[in-house]
Amino acid sequence: MIRKGMVLVWVGTSWMCATSIDLGTIDVEAKADTQIIKDVNGVDIKSADLGEALFKQSPSVSLIRRSAVANDIRIRGQKKDNINVTIDGAKVYGACPNRMDPPISHILTNNVDFIEINEGPYNVEDFGVLSADIKVHTLKPKEKFEGELNADVGNFAYQKGAFSLRGGTQKVRLLLSGSIETANQYKDGNGDDFVGQIGREIVAGAVPKATQYQSQYQNKDAYTKKTLMAKMFWDITKNQRLKLSYTANRSDNVLYPSSKMDALYDNSDIYNLEYIVNNLGRYSKELNVQVYESDVAHPMSTKYRKMGAITYVTHSLSTKMQGAKVKNNFDVKNHTIATGVDYSLRNWDGGYFKNDVPFPTTRFHSIWDVDTKNIAFFLKDKISLNKIDIDLGLRYDSTEITSANPTQASNDYDALSAYIFGTYLADENTKYFAGFGKSSRVPDGKELYWIGSMGNAVGTPNLEQTTNYEFDMGVEKQFEDASLKAKLFYSKLENYIAYNASDVNDNGTAFHAYENVNAKLYGFELSGTYIVTESLYFDYGVAYQRGKKDTPLEGQIGTNMPDIAPLKANVALNYDYDESLNLRAEVVAASAWNDFDAENGEQKLDAYGVLNLKGIKQFGKNFELTVGVDNLFDKTYAVSNTYKDLVLLPTVGNNEVMLLNEPGRYVYTNLKYMF
Repeated sequence: MIRKGMVLVWVGTSWMCATSIDLGTIDVEAKADTQIIKDVNGVDIKSADLGEALFKQSPSVSLIRRSAVANDIRIRGQKKDNINVTIDGAKVYGACPNRMDPPISHILTNNVDFIEINEGPYNVEDFGVLSADIKVHTLKPKEKFEGELNADVGNFAYQKGAFSLRGGTQKVRLLLSGSIETANQYKDGNGDDFVGQIGREIVAGAVPKATQYQSQYQNKDAYTKKTLMAKMFWDITKNQRLKLSYTANRSDNVLYPSSKMDALYDNSDIYNLEYIVNNLGRYSKELNVQVYESDVAHPMSTKYRKMGAITYVTHSLSTKMQGAKVKNNFDVKNHTIATGVDYSLRNWDGGYFKNDVPFPTTRFHSIWDVDTKNIAFFLKDKISLNKIDIDLGLRYDSTEITSANPTQASNDYDALSAYIFGTYLADENTKYFAGFGKSSRVPDGKELYWIGSMGNAVGTPNLEQTTNYEFDMGVEKQFEDASLKAKLFYSKLENYIAYNASDVNDNGTAFHAYENVNAKLYGFELSGTYIVTESLYFDYGVAYQRGKKDTPLEGQIGTNMPDIAPLKANVALNYDYDESLNLRAEVVAASAWNDFDAENGEQKLDAYGVLNLKGIKQFGKNFELTVGVDNLFDKTYAVSNTYKDLVLLPTVGNNEVMLLNEPGRYVYTNLKYMF
């Protein structure tokens, strides 16, 4: 019975963290609506793709499939800048306006310790937390010297090698980790690789023949990806600590079959410095100063396609994000207070090339050296009242967005964000929570200023910022052999930034395609565990959401919101034979995508259900073997819809958009050596 209780606590906390958490290396203060995805580098060893890992582990996360790697995510029908992503507190952006390199792709699973998913507008420390917040926490140095070597192989010629080393003294601790991986084009359940999927669409008359890969590139690998991460933690004195880190990601020749361009490379560098000093005085329990920078370079090209056999076009972009934050924590009676200043400056620049020669000046720039500068002040207070905890947050933002193009006007935005979130502990097994919040996010450089390769202004320069008013409520319940968490949410979005496909003319050229519209979102989530025996237990999660625009977009009649994935369930059966053997069978399933934004490119998707199996066996203290198979029955299915805010095939003369299927049966194995 003791072991049974330990299993319930271990599994339950991964779904329902509500207080100070200590799960191995995890140490984070989380609210009742926070989900912790733990031990990412140990559990999700199949590939580098963090988006796919989150999709498998969380019911509230849906996947936007673009390639074999670097895929984007949605949470509660929200994506792009509506979701805030930080890596060890550093806010990261991708350079590609077509989301080939989303923020979540700039850290790899083998470097991740755990992830917090905070749904709703309940974060005032970071810029632009509209509807969800993802905090990625990477591996940390330790005093004890230890290391790990990993070798992975899988279907579609997948190969990966990774290592990590950490150790040091009581004062200075170091970490170094790295990996390299490559894979062929995956095959879907029909046996079609990327070339085959495009070919199927060509035969059906859905996409032009020119979008197919040239013969010399049809057997090209799907991608090659390398990463290196280095960290140093230095305890300068008993109450002072310095944290330094550097992360490099290098991706080459990443194929994006449902787009007309592929990434020649995608390189990012993330620099992070954090200084912490404790117990400065009565009103400074902890003072934290953080400075960071991320740089991303991303050229994408038609070079590998038939359309680029003689003349190929390259769209080369770069972005730099620089930020600084000062945060002070202190206690006053039953109040835990945090105050701070948050600053960031993002630069985004891009241009078009023909056979590596820049387009004429009048058509060269796509995003013309756009700066987004933000300064904010925030205040948080946690009040403890016997069985009730009340979290309060307030943030004021001042944002200026400017373009180097003298014909594009600057935009200034001011916003006041706030929330109140209460948790009531009815008894030791029952907890109720509810919150209301308001938050905003400004338009990005693409939505405001993007210029197409024909010189057409795709962006809409007078967009308003989007504001979210949201109410959440829920309950957590612990039973003798089970746990349950239920959540409901209702969100009112003012000036939601939507793509209007009606602003695209007959030759595929878009003009001022983004517009503001008011909308509503609502939904529910269920998650929990059930223990059958001391060795056998279930974990499960279900998420559902719906969304409607208050009025149709200009020139349209429909009001369905885009990106609202259907009912999704993640259910797993776990069997622990002993401490050295764990078996897991999981089902990821979703209902048919029947409610979609057809006028803006979305289409009906069939329901699906796939079975994944995995076994982990430890041999002594040093070796661990993982064997798994995803999509055991080789199903053909798609999870990502075709909203036209992304440029997908075809782009001219056809209303159909290419749908990219998920991988078919995938068998993989990992051998880990720990020392």
